[in-house]
Amino acid sequence: MTAALTELIQPPAAGTAQSIELRHLRYFVALADAGSFTHAAEQIFIAQPTLSQQIRRLEEMVGTPLLQRRREGLRLTAAGHVLLDASRNVLALVDHEVSRTRQAAGLGRQRLRMVIPPHLPESMAVAAAAGLRAAAAAAEVDVVWLETALDEEFSLVGTRRADAALGWLTAGPEALPAPLEAMVLCEFEPQVWVPSTHDAARRGTISLEELASMDVIHGPRRADPGTYDAWTRALQAVDPRFGFTDPPFRSSLPLTLAFAAAGDRSAAVLTGPITVVNGPARPVRSRSADARGMTQVDLQHHPLTASAALVWSGDLPRALQQMLFDAAENLSAVPSRAAIHPIRQGRRTPDTEGSTTAPGSRRF
Repeated sequence: MTAALTELIQPPAAGTAQSIELRHLRYFVALADAGSFTHAAEQIFIAQPTLSQQIRRLEEMVGTPLLQRRREGLRLTAAGHVLLDASRNVLALVDHEVSRTRQAAGLGRQRLRMVIPPHLPESMAVAAAAGLRAAAAAAEVDVVWLETALDEEFSLVGTRRADAALGWLTAGPEALPAPLEAMVLCEFEPQVWVPSTHDAARRGTISLEELASMDVIHGPRRADPGTYDAWTRALQAVDPRFGFTDPPFRSSLPLTLAFAAAGDRSAAVLTGPITVVNGPARPVRSRSADARGMTQVDLQHHPLTASAALVWSGDLPRALQQMLFDAAENLSAVPSRAAIHPIRQGRRTPDTEGSTTAPGSRRF
């Protein structure tokens, strides 16, 4: 907590102006997350005029504008960003200490807010969720499950809106911002589909350069922003003008394949991470009765990859970190029966004082 914020939230002395209360910080964080007064008021169950009044009061107490109110929406000022970070820290600390107080009085259990984004390979997500649920039950921890997309920096965890997440790393664990910790479970790559008449279909493989020259249907970005941005950069390194085309049918691969096959120009379809890199041999490529003139091919040299990882905040209580570490380490199977190879940042494990877990051999 910064000294300035500490001073602001101290109880006011007689005759002084009213100090900031925790409710002001909660209102401000909710507004920053929601992006509009209307949505924030709905989420925290107060009237919009009341929220507007309290935010104005907060700005008066701080002594500077925190928000720029524009036609296209709200934007935080530089001071607003500073107060937002400090507010998250203060609220997380207060919530944690209240939880500890309740536990000491026998009134409650530790809680873990766990994010699992949509569109993960089901076998991996099910194994991870089941393992975490069993570990949490054994540790007497309540898990709150959140289903939402994650960015490359796992900012939901970094900004303390969640405690841990299962998602995609597109760079090594060491690239995560402090204080995040990670256990990498396995490396995945997308499926690539091309028209059956394309040269790559006859070879069974396609290069990144060939793929970048095609119209590639993939996304939308909001579904998996981390892998979307990383793979866009990889393809733009080959062709700076490259850009993905959003799929017309996000929930149906066969419909998307039919759409690609019927286009006027050569189009490829790129799925999200779904296949284990260097996993067991796959079936012969008849592939699918619904392919509609499209054929699945392998991408040469595996240039587009993402690692499934369990990520958590290093600020969590030691017992919760140990539970997450053990749950990740105990996962032993992923799709295609490929083994999980845990890789952790080169830091001490929660229960080891004198040793570190060496980073894995696979780097990005």
